[in-house]
Amino acid sequence: MQPVLNSKQPNVGTTIFTVMSKMAHDYNAINLSQGYPNFDCDEKLKELVCHYTKSGYNQYPPMAGVMAFRDSLAEKVSRHYQIDYHPETEVTITSGATEAIYAAITAVVCPGDEVIIFEPAYDCYAPTVELNGGKPVFITLEPPAYQIDWEKVKNTITSKTKLIIINTPHNPTGTVLSPEDLESLARIVKDKDIFLLSDEVYEHIIFDGKKHQSLMLHPTLKERAFVTGSFGKTFHVTGWKIGYCLAPKELTEEFRKVHQWLTFTTITPVQYALADYLKDPENYIHIPDFYQRKRDIFNEAIKASRFEFAPSSGSFFQNVYYGKITDEFDQDLAKRWTKEIGVASIPVSVFYSKQNDYKILRFCFAKDEETLKTAAEKLCKI
Repeated sequence: MQPVLNSKQPNVGTTIFTVMSKMAHDYNAINLSQGYPNFDCDEKLKELVCHYTKSGYNQYPPMAGVMAFRDSLAEKVSRHYQIDYHPETEVTITSGATEAIYAAITAVVCPGDEVIIFEPAYDCYAPTVELNGGKPVFITLEPPAYQIDWEKVKNTITSKTKLIIINTPHNPTGTVLSPEDLESLARIVKDKDIFLLSDEVYEHIIFDGKKHQSLMLHPTLKERAFVTGSFGKTFHVTGWKIGYCLAPKELTEEFRKVHQWLTFTTITPVQYALADYLKDPENYIHIPDFYQRKRDIFNEAIKASRFEFAPSSGSFFQNVYYGKITDEFDQDLAKRWTKEIGVASIPVSVFYSKQNDYKILRFCFAKDEETLKTAAEKLCKI
């Protein structure tokens, strides 16, 4: 008798990112769908990795991460935000931010717990909550502003609410939280048994002079928050899968209990390389300007198109409204234009639990100038 496999996630299929990237390859389209750069990282960083690889730093590192790396990251956070995390007890290196998100959710969510998720949302949040027996509770953000109604958040909280997930700068909308948003959140959770998970992988990709509002900046939020980030996004090395989690000691202890059974450790020579690379602020303080130029190049190039859009405030994604061109379902349209126009995008409805279709597509502008202008030329012909 053959055993019967009862899927824990029967409604989960291949992600839209995989689907659209494959279509871009199959139809020789310009891939502005999946969020990764088509340019390389700094040569200095690659040289550091080679140095540590050749110097024999190729065995298991400590479970929580190479100490030199944790020291360097804690120093960077202190220098950049004037906030201190102890590198020994409050900083953990992970195999990408998605692992950090999974470990943080698993550390605090038990069967029956409710988790508030603002949608459109990165696609790993809800499945991870469900795998841990929790219940995702969605609060829908609508275009064009995608602003959080904090009164609605307050009214959504129940005695079962265990976690609220925040993402700023936000994927896929490109919006960012304000200091007033942090204050509103702090008032809501101050006297409640609620943890926070803050996905801040685009912390340095923020535009127009805005400052990144990390949850660590507010004392009420910091004491209950897992703050996760990604060096893959920051230094154009998404394939390295190097992330981290910053959290108070008590939260970190539970986080590491999960982390040790997921990946246990992360690639050793890259950790040493990043430890050295982080010491020089020049290696990251110009990232906002770097990506803002790319955003502006792309937006200027699609001005002549029939799309409507407001410039993204953060992340390396630009959303456009196509409702005056066609009323076609965004997922069908994204696939059709990949074939017919030769530019792949991500339909934003996939980020909603009920696939809300607001006639919006997401384009990634983390590409070289020639690619952006060529893609824009094709889009302007629609």
